[in-house]
Amino acid sequence: MFEFDQYLGFLAFAGIALMGFWLMVFLTAFAIPYWVTGAIVEMIKEKREARKAKQTSA
Repeated sequence: MFEFDQYLGFLAFAGIALMGFWLMVFLTAFAIPYWVTGAIVEMIKEKREARKAKQTSA
């Protein structure tokens, strides 16, 4: 059967693995779409500014 040290090692492994799993779920569900949306918004702002600068210079 298991000794107490092995049980603690298993609990530590399970805790670290579950934290990694939930971090991956959080990143794929919230952080990555937030980052992509922000990048798209910034790209649109830059294109608008470039268009305004082109109109004022022409």
